[in-house]
Amino acid sequence: MPFTRTLGMTTGALALALGACSTTANEGGNGMAAAVPVAAAAEPQQAKNVILFIGDGMGISTITAARIYAGQKLGKQGEEHVLPFDTFQNVALVKTYNTNAQVPDSAGTATAMHSGQKTRIGMLGVGPEATNGDCAAGLQHPLPLLGEEVKERGLALGIVTTTRLTHATPASVYARSTDRDWEDDTGIPQAQRGPDCRDIALQLAEADFDVALGGGRASFFGDAMGGRRGEASANLPADWAARTGGTVVHDAASLAAAAADRPVLGLFSDSHMTYMVDRPAETAEPTLTDLTAAAIARLGSDPEGYYLMVEGGRIDHAHHAGQAGYALEEAVEFARAIQYAIDNTDPAETMIMVTADHSHVFTIAGYPQRGNPILGHVVPPSATDAAGGDPTLAADGKPYTTLGYANGPGAVTGERPIPATDTAARQQALIPLGSETHAGEDVALYATGPGAQRVRGVIEQNLIYDIIRAAYGWAD
Repeated sequence: MPFTRTLGMTTGALALALGACSTTANEGGNGMAAAVPVAAAAEPQQAKNVILFIGDGMGISTITAARIYAGQKLGKQGEEHVLPFDTFQNVALVKTYNTNAQVPDSAGTATAMHSGQKTRIGMLGVGPEATNGDCAAGLQHPLPLLGEEVKERGLALGIVTTTRLTHATPASVYARSTDRDWEDDTGIPQAQRGPDCRDIALQLAEADFDVALGGGRASFFGDAMGGRRGEASANLPADWAARTGGTVVHDAASLAAAAADRPVLGLFSDSHMTYMVDRPAETAEPTLTDLTAAAIARLGSDPEGYYLMVEGGRIDHAHHAGQAGYALEEAVEFARAIQYAIDNTDPAETMIMVTADHSHVFTIAGYPQRGNPILGHVVPPSATDAAGGDPTLAADGKPYTTLGYANGPGAVTGERPIPATDTAARQQALIPLGSETHAGEDVALYATGPGAQRVRGVIEQNLIYDIIRAAYGWAD
């Protein structure tokens, strides 16, 4: 199924306080606040740099809940809080479906953003004519990759994520695979193995990039240290360093000490990086804001400019587990990273976009009063607008939470218990599934800086690729 890539639109420090997620606002006597918009870029302008922030699974309901959650952590009622990207004046709705799926996955959606064409669910950088899991077919239908073009045109390239670097969203920048699960060679079925069927970790080790920071260390080493099926001595990071002269780092200290004028590959955990909720007070693992700051500092020295993709990947994982508190903490850290980028780039030469690859079946419901704890039981508005009161009771005589899921591991069998309301709680769900699912509604795209005027209306997800290329001034 071909998709036409026509824009259809014309131009017309590292440890930031939570308060960094809020810009200055004027509060009235009713506790409402007006967002202070980021100044729109004069048009037409050409971007030197583009930063694409992808909140994996950060649908609009997640954004709303994260805004309230962040505000309440600051002692506000919450609804009036302003997230950094709330101030961007250019906003669009993005249709996320895959060519063969009404509700998408991260591989198909991230491929749309980084290749300019939608594809089948579960595939990376390969056109929809190929069949999932057929390596030979994938070789016949490669899609262009933004990461490759960035380097071919002389710009610097950066990839930052809190997931494994071989996971679907970061892999969409540099890899092609008919199966997103082929993160290392152990994932490739025997019938598909061969010299032309390269796993995703190997593709990263052979790619041209300036900064790649995230998790997934196990996929890059042999049996002695990781999960590759090859020789026990397999060491893809060492091979990459020997080829590029770059530095491989494994914690915040080694990242800070790495040579600033050489490429850097950061592998900070064996699998995904640690949830914000679970991070110990003393940890050597950098935060998403730390990684974003390091990437901007390194890429910003390139005179030709750069492309940087930053993924808040564990928002998605927390939703799959039915743990809204975990997801909101990840979203707040994602907002901190965005605020850092706003504060440490030149708005006249850098376009910043914020979006999600897809949504989740995550709801905010039940008529809670203004300022009700977003993770709490629903307490209805009082006649006097006074805070507090008894919770609303469901038909079973028990309270329920504002946040919930249409499906997932939080589904109840038998008598429904009173739901927990702490940050680590698993929200109750309707349909029992081992993992909560994605949702299919449109997601938001926010933009500021040169080229941002093209972000408006309702667009296909693959047009994000065209918007980025147009911002750089690249003609087809």
